[in-house]
Amino acid sequence: MSIATLDPVTQAPDSGSPADKARRLVPLLAEGAAAADETDRFVAENYVLLKQAGLVEAGVPAELGGGGADPRALSEMLRLLAHGCSATALAFSMHTHQVAVPAWRWRHQKLAAAEPLLKRIAAERIILLSSGGSDWIGGSGRAERVEGGYRIHARKVFSSGAPAGDLMMTGAVLEEAGESFVLHFAAPMHVPEIRVLENWRALGMRGTGSHDVILDGLFVPDAAVALKRRAGEWHPLFQIISTIAFTLVYAVYLGVAEHARDLALDIARRKPATEDMLSMAGRMDTELRAARLAHGWMLETVEREAPAEGAVPSAQAVNDVMIGRTLVAQHAIRTVELALELAGGAGFQRSSGLERLFRDIQGARFHPLQAGPQARYAGAMALGLPVERIF
Repeated sequence: MSIATLDPVTQAPDSGSPADKARRLVPLLAEGAAAADETDRFVAENYVLLKQAGLVEAGVPAELGGGGADPRALSEMLRLLAHGCSATALAFSMHTHQVAVPAWRWRHQKLAAAEPLLKRIAAERIILLSSGGSDWIGGSGRAERVEGGYRIHARKVFSSGAPAGDLMMTGAVLEEAGESFVLHFAAPMHVPEIRVLENWRALGMRGTGSHDVILDGLFVPDAAVALKRRAGEWHPLFQIISTIAFTLVYAVYLGVAEHARDLALDIARRKPATEDMLSMAGRMDTELRAARLAHGWMLETVEREAPAEGAVPSAQAVNDVMIGRTLVAQHAIRTVELALELAGGAGFQRSSGLERLFRDIQGARFHPLQAGPQARYAGAMALGLPVERIF
């Protein structure tokens, strides 16, 4: 792939829908997927391609200079990207949801404060990072009150796409008057107080560059704090994030399962069909259909929750999306397991690509809400009990 001479910011965006653009990128992304996996190398060159195609700004409203794609269109984009490179799609889903959430708030809550960020994404094609692995409902890191703002000391883990990031959307815990609060802010990645530890060595999704990020005394002025909330309990912003973000992230795992299915069928067709192969292929497609149906339910929930201006997704919406997240994970993992079995010994070879997808799909287990909290959240909803502190 000869891409080094192209400027990812000034290059004219590719034409078509986000899905059309993603589909054209699939063979290019696939070229380096195995090598990135084998060497634990971040897929930096694929981010250049994403920028050139205009996918970085796909979720920015058209009125603000972006592609105007809604969560359904963004999900389709991410699902297709996963057919080329799982790691690229997953890392990029973290940027994509960090764009989709303020875009949703600008559209449905008339949040004018989101405009500068969204316009900057469209104009400069900056990459946003999520520190969701560290900054779930409980928050992480330490905020120290100083004159004019705060000093932040933190280590943010699972920061996918860290080598390419321009802004990290993150937070830190402030102890104040005997209570714990989480401050939310955007941290500029290219300052001396922030460094990326190149320590991502994982079972799967090895090309995501999900390194730890150290914030060592970063100064955050008062005016840069976007939100202050109580630590350890759900906030309306997290109901928006959870409903939109995980619908996008799990589109990637659906794409991984589809890709595994396609590879397995290609291998199986080279051999005489047996009754066991027919059964295996049928079970595989049944599991994949279940994953697709579950993800469709997640998308329907997102669309259902945005009918009125100022609306915030409800606790029931979070429950619906998280049930869908669990079902997508379960059925996508099982799809890839059956794909590996259907392919037989050939699938066990690294050259088939299936063993890499088998490892990559395992990541579906680890995003919030994981199995235990998700079951407790659903159970509390069923029994009419509080869910504010279940995460």
